Amino acid sequence: MSEPLLASGDRLGPYRVDSPLGAGGMGEVYRAFDTRLGRPVAVKILSGRRAHDADRLHRFEQETRVVASLSHANVLALHDVGSQDGVDYAVFELLEGQTLRQRMESGPVPISKAVDYGVQMCQGLAAVHARGIVHRDLKPDNVFVTRSGQVKILDFGLAKLGSRGPGLLEGGSDARTLTEPGLLVGTCGYMAPEQARGRPADARSDIFSLGAVLYELLSGRRAFTGQTPADTLAALLTQDPPDISAISRPVPRGLERVVRRCLERSPEERFQSARDVAFGLQAVSEAGVSSPLRRAGTVTWPVALLALAGVA
Repeated sequence: MSEPLLASGDRLGPYRVDSPLGAGGMGEVYRAFDTRLGRPVAVKILSGRRAHDADRLHRFEQETRVVASLSHANVLALHDVGSQDGVDYAVFELLEGQTLRQRMESGPVPISKAVDYGVQMCQGLAAVHARGIVHRDLKPDNVFVTRSGQVKILDFGLAKLGSRGPGLLEGGSDARTLTEPGLLVGTCGYMAPEQARGRPADARSDIFSLGAVLYELLSGRRAFTGQTPADTLAALLTQDPPDISAISRPVPRGLERVVRRCLERSPEERFQSARDVAFGLQAVSEAGVSSPLRRAGTVTWPVALLALAGVA
C-alpha cells in the first residue's frame, strides 16, 4: 500500500481516523471511530487521481446510492456519506472476519458451511434484486464472512440499476449502468456468458456468478480458468466445468445439480431467482447435509463488526 492519504487522528466530520485497512482501485479504507455514536466504523475515500477521475467518482457515488437503498443483514450497511476539504468519503459498518477468497486460502470449506454461505448469499441477492439492482461482480473477493459466520455482500461499484433501482442524481434520469452497451462488466471466470458477450445483465446473471462461487467453495478450484483472460472467457462461453465429485471430494448429487443449474449458459435454463436457489440448497440440506442453516427469508443473528466495500 502506498503512503496513505490520512493519518491516525485525522478527522473527517465526526469520524476520527485510527488506522488504514487497505487500498484498491476505488480508493482507500480506514478503521475509524464515530465520535457521535461511540462506535467503530470503516471509512472509504477516493484519493489522489481517483478523486478527479469522472468514472471512478461516478462509481463511488453509485455504490453509495445503491447500498443506501438496501437494508439487509447479508448486505454491507452504509452509515453515512460526506465531503471535507475536497475528500469524498463513505462510512460503512466495520466487520471482523475475512472474505470468501481468504477463507478458501486457509483450507477446504466444509460442505455444510458452503451450503450455509450459499443460502445467505441468496438471501442478500434476493433483497438486492427486489430493489431492481443487479450486482454484476459477485465473486469470492466480494463476499465477506464475519467471525460469527454471517455473510455480507460487498462492492456495488459495478451494479446495474433497473427501473426500480435508486437514481444517481436529482431528476431520476440516471437509473442506468456505468458502461456503454457492448462493454464487458464483471470479472473473468465469474461473469455470466451474457455479460461476457456484452449483453444486458439481469438477476439471472448474478445467479450464474453465485454458481461459480459455490463451485469454487465446494471443489477448491475455479469453475472456469485459462492461461489468459481471453482463454478464461472462452472456457466460460464454451465449456462445462468438471463434476465437483470427479475433481475434488464427493458432494451430494442434489447439491451438484443445484450448482450445475446455476451455471447453465442460457439464462432461461438457470434458476430464475435467488430465492429459488436458496430453496434448492435448503432441500439438499434437509436431504442429508447436516448444517445449522439459516432458513431462507429469515435472519436472526446479530450484525458483526468489520469489512469494506470495493477494496480488492
